Amino acid sequence: MKPVIAIIGRPNVGKSTLFNRLAGGGKAIVIDEPGATRDRNYTDCTWNNRPFTLIDTGGFEPAAEVEILVQMREQTKLAIEEADIILFMMDARDGLTPSDQEIARMLRVVKKTVFYTVNKVDGPRHEALVSEFYRLGIEKLYPISAQHGPGLDDLMDDVADCLPEAEPVKDGEGDRIRIAVIGRPNVGKSSLINRILGYERTIVNPVPGTTRDAIDTPITRDGKHYLLIDTAGIRRKSRISLTMEKYSIVQALKAIDRADIALILLDAEEGISEQDVKIAGLAMEKGTACILVVNKWDLVEKDNSTIGTYVEDIRYNSKFLEFAPIIFVSALSGQRVTKIFALIERVYAQYTRRVETGELNRKIREIIEANPPPGRQNRPNIFNYITQVAIKPPSFVLFVRDPDHIHFSYERYLVNRIREAFGFAEVPIRLFFRKKTS
Repeated sequence: MKPVIAIIGRPNVGKSTLFNRLAGGGKAIVIDEPGATRDRNYTDCTWNNRPFTLIDTGGFEPAAEVEILVQMREQTKLAIEEADIILFMMDARDGLTPSDQEIARMLRVVKKTVFYTVNKVDGPRHEALVSEFYRLGIEKLYPISAQHGPGLDDLMDDVADCLPEAEPVKDGEGDRIRIAVIGRPNVGKSSLINRILGYERTIVNPVPGTTRDAIDTPITRDGKHYLLIDTAGIRRKSRISLTMEKYSIVQALKAIDRADIALILLDAEEGISEQDVKIAGLAMEKGTACILVVNKWDLVEKDNSTIGTYVEDIRYNSKFLEFAPIIFVSALSGQRVTKIFALIERVYAQYTRRVETGELNRKIREIIEANPPPGRQNRPNIFNYITQVAIKPPSFVLFVRDPDHIHFSYERYLVNRIREAFGFAEVPIRLFFRKKTS
């Protein structure tokens, strides 16, 4: 589980500029799958080989009464509660404002590591502006320029030194299939966990945001070992739906980092939503195997075409997960809940499958001969060799003459044929192209 760093401060102090600079350089996960990567204001980053999840927030105005500013303030409070480390940004050119002082007073009672940064110190002429901020009684300030970079190395080196170590795998956890139950608030995540376990392991409450932290439960079924990871929608109750959705994603990120398989819960009454697709996209980006679980199926009026209509809608709205199996359940009544484990076993077998290199190369030659890749400047783009380099997810490296000119449509063709040939029908596949060096 990665630690979380939240950037907070008044509006227009440069929070998003800092976020974009730290998220740059290829640190955010990107895959060539339509629909998988979506706009968001959180990302996975690394500094000095220390990974963390970074969150940007809206501007914080402590005394605001306008609704949008109240919402932004609530969002920031959630970020403070969610984060392991807080970067509090102020603006050197504005000087120390009453809002800065109010935020600083609030942070003094927060049991979190806080780094106080003074932004827009773009050169020696601005350095004298920093002294005013020592009125906060802070021992160390970090003058930075989020736009141009000065001061960021000193800040982030110190931040990295404070990041908690990655949590070690608990005894026995490595032998278990780790299953994250993720989804929007109030889709029935905790109810599903309780139904699987047969007792009330987690609090079930119709108010979104009841579950406060990820809850791990090791279980054994039919001699097979699992670890169920139940996740929160939020850290605290709130009526602000956008804020709740944002922090359901943060919790999903944490759970996906540790999971082999994600059970992505959808609400049958509401259908698949944009937020569901965002959460599914996170799992896809991470390479986590996915099962789409349509919950509350007992509440839907049905006819002969109902399931087909639901499946078509889900597939249309999450094309990047066209391979993921779908199951319709009711956590309340228990309908088909036990069948989830047969799917888990089937998907996990594919997720951990290795293909012998000779067999892989024989088949890839047949696949390429059936549909050769387009050449360039009258030269064929020769494929030399393929090898599987990883599982979870199955990942392959293909050595070719000109890897930069493999079109995404041809890559999709290869992925689909590999799925069919080697039994990877229900799991993500990673395919990398490398230039043959000899």
